[in-house]
Formats: sequence, structure tokens, C-alpha cells
Amino acid sequence: QVLLVESGGGLVQAGDSLRLSCAASGCTFSIDAMAWFRQAPGKERECVAGINRSGTTTYYADSVKGRFTISRDNAKNTVYLQMNSLKPEDTAVYLCAASLTTMYNKIWYMTLSSYAYWGQGTQVTVSS
Repeated sequence: QVLLVESGGGLVQAGDSLRLSCAASGCTFSIDAMAWFRQAPGKERECVAGINRSGTTTYYADSVKGRFTISRDNAKNTVYLQMNSLKPEDTAVYLCAASLTTMYNKIWYMTLSSYAYWGQGTQVTVSS
């Protein structure tokens, strides 16, 4: 079993930065890829960024590319999402997800069913 707990969300103004953290506990050795999803009110959950087990491959949604950076520290069992130049449209609940299987392509990262574990989410609100 794996428990994921997000932190670092908050209320910021457009142009500000935030760093989200997701701490994993339990059977963390079983975790392969990890990702950050977000869900805004009335919208579908979407994949923002993903990272493979070793941290050598990353995936970003076009809407955040160049502004967000995903990274992981396996020694600390933690994945991060550095968010710069935040925009009001980034406002959402951000959720951490962990998979038990290898992500073979971009579609696998984007698919919700690829992930076995989910955190409860942390709210990010960006005011204009």
C-alpha cells in the first residue's frame, strides 16, 4: 500500500511561483512513474506533468510547458512540481499520482487509469 500526501498549495497572484510536494509512504519501492494532475471546477481532470522512475524522462502538458518543472527525490520518496509564472487558469486542485507500471509513451502518462495511487489534492488558487 502507498499513501500520497500533497502540500504546498495556496493563494497567490498571477506571476507568482509555488512549489508543490508529494510525499509517499508505505511500499514506496513499488512505485514506478509519478505525475501531477489538476482538476478545476466543472472541468475534467488533466495530467500536468509526469516523470519516470529514475527521473530521466519527463512529460508536460502544452499549457504548462516552460513554466512548470517536475522532479523527484527517490531517497526522500518525494516528487515536486515547481510552478512559475502562474496564471489564473492554473487554478485547480492539484493531485499527485503514482503508478506501479512503466509508462511506455505519452498516452500512458495522460491516462488516469495508469495510476494505482492518488493523493487527496492541494488547492492552488491564482488571482488576477
